Amino acid sequence: MAKPRKDTSIPWYKSVRSKLLLIALLPMLIVMPLFGGIVVYNWSIRFDKLLIAKVNSELTIAHQFLSGLKERSFENVLALGASAAFRDALDAGTLPDLLDAESERLGFDFLYYVAMDGAIITPDRIGSPAGYTRWPVVQSALSGQGGAEIDLFSADDLSEISTTLAKRADLPLVPTKAALPTGRARETRGMIVHSAAPAIAGNGVLVAGVLLNQNLDFIDSINALVYPEASLTEGSTGTTTLFLDDVRISTNVRLFENVRALGTRVSVVVRNAVLDEGRTWLDRAFVVNDWYISAYEPLIDSFGNRIGMLYVGFLDSPYQAAKARTLWMISGGFLLLLALSVPLLLRLARGIFRPLEAMVSTISKVETGDLSARTGVKNTNNEVALVSTHLDILLEQVQDRDQRLREWADELNARVEERTKELQDANQRLKMTTKQLVISEKLAAIGEITASVAHEINNPVAVIQGNTDVIRQELGQDAESLKTEFDLVYEQVHRINTLVSKLLQFARPEEFAGNVAYHSPNEAINDTLPLVQHLLNKVRIDLKMNLKADCLVAINRTELQQVLINLIVNAIHAMPNGGTLDIATQNSDRNGQAGALITICDTGIGMPPEVMDRVFDPFFTTKKAEGTGLGLSISQKLVSRSGGHIQLESTLGKGTCFFIFIQAVD
Repeated sequence: MAKPRKDTSIPWYKSVRSKLLLIALLPMLIVMPLFGGIVVYNWSIRFDKLLIAKVNSELTIAHQFLSGLKERSFENVLALGASAAFRDALDAGTLPDLLDAESERLGFDFLYYVAMDGAIITPDRIGSPAGYTRWPVVQSALSGQGGAEIDLFSADDLSEISTTLAKRADLPLVPTKAALPTGRARETRGMIVHSAAPAIAGNGVLVAGVLLNQNLDFIDSINALVYPEASLTEGSTGTTTLFLDDVRISTNVRLFENVRALGTRVSVVVRNAVLDEGRTWLDRAFVVNDWYISAYEPLIDSFGNRIGMLYVGFLDSPYQAAKARTLWMISGGFLLLLALSVPLLLRLARGIFRPLEAMVSTISKVETGDLSARTGVKNTNNEVALVSTHLDILLEQVQDRDQRLREWADELNARVEERTKELQDANQRLKMTTKQLVISEKLAAIGEITASVAHEINNPVAVIQGNTDVIRQELGQDAESLKTEFDLVYEQVHRINTLVSKLLQFARPEEFAGNVAYHSPNEAINDTLPLVQHLLNKVRIDLKMNLKADCLVAINRTELQQVLINLIVNAIHAMPNGGTLDIATQNSDRNGQAGALITICDTGIGMPPEVMDRVFDPFFTTKKAEGTGLGLSISQKLVSRSGGHIQLESTLGKGTCFFIFIQAVD
């Protein structure tokens, strides 16, 4: 009587397969992402701190420049008061002429002499200031010391010296987002670099001043020193500003393209920190119309009052974009590593659990009476496979002994053989069924993973699209001015949905069926232009369009846009000083095949023959570090894959034309 079969089934969560898969995938799917997230978070914080340290050092340079301006102003006044020319002019009664000439030469907006008896000598072009003795810097000079400070002059003070200075200091206040509300309409005070020094020969003092309001040469000099060429990442802009109280009185920040933001005001949060609390601001800040990495420090007058601020900063968005690109590259690298390593780890794991599963299956068959069952494992490169091979040898010995026993009892042997044949047939069917189940299980797992990934992508895409709709509804009529941007967002969301659809089509081909989308090349060109409009605006390029093609072409719309963007960007780079960009389409015929011919011509620098021969070669580029040499190679591959053709004509010094032929839909 046969012994009852033992239950050898093992729950999946206790199986060797599950444990080996967990051991193989745990580091890649959990440990490494966690570690990578910590590293990226640390790097992001350090990146932001580095930007703050950079703007802090730039503020130090600007501060030193302003201090140097005060020192040079004092030294010039001191040197003039000790000069023989001053002594001679004072004796000869020609001091007004000398003061006029020296103020022009030294860049002073006013220069006058005060005798110890209170008499004031001024050039003809300025008046006689009253109340000069109230200034600490003048009092210091009268006591024999002197110096240079930043002082705040009222409109009346400036008018007494020169109506021209009063007019230059007068600025209308411009309503500014995030600024402290104010009832003032104009700023009429002047910020003066105020210098005074004793005049040795004349027994008096020389007083000079430089008005900083709308002093664009002064502010541009600081900006050129703080932000020399190539000191910032591409796309960022360095800015410098001098504030009187919270009003920009001298700046290179642009309100519009060619209009400086004079009269605009600082944000209330910066004002509170710098002017009210006297702290130095080192952080991101909203400047007029964009976010900047900013540094502000208070300016102190000779009375010890905070009268304004000195600011330096650079546009934040290019650095944030660079950070985002780096994070995407890190994420992409991890995903690539995951795609390469997971299959390898699974293959190594299969080398262990497959022999074990084969042994369990074989033992189960032997227990049912199939003594011919074998694991079939031939590879002996690990201990598990070696044990499986030894099991096959033991089973061979058991089968031989069984054969000898059956020879002793023919009748019993015949019945056993009959039963064995039945079991073999059943086992063969079981093998086939098992194989089909394994294949189905793998396909189901792949489909489940792919569908899960597509679902995880769809969630943020739905959030993006939903919030974009909410923004558009909240903007109301104002949304019409941003219609192009909203359309671009919707188009990119549609692209993501298309990719997700392709993933689902791979995972569940019975539920999804892809349709070939034919489209007009003219529409593709019109949709592409907004993506490169910012590059066209940087240089004086005259765009001419002549779109006559009326057929539909058989090429993926996104791939066609990729080709168009690459050719248009190359044309823009070929015209650094401006020119003409011609884009045309027309119906055409090539080798009996109807299609559309797209022509993109520029009036740029052109190409020599040796460059034309290699322009479609991978990694060949004439842009040095700015290009990868893959753009035209990929464009040619995309066009050729759709059955089209791309060629070019170029004349050195005159320009280049690319001709793209794409087959039309029958």
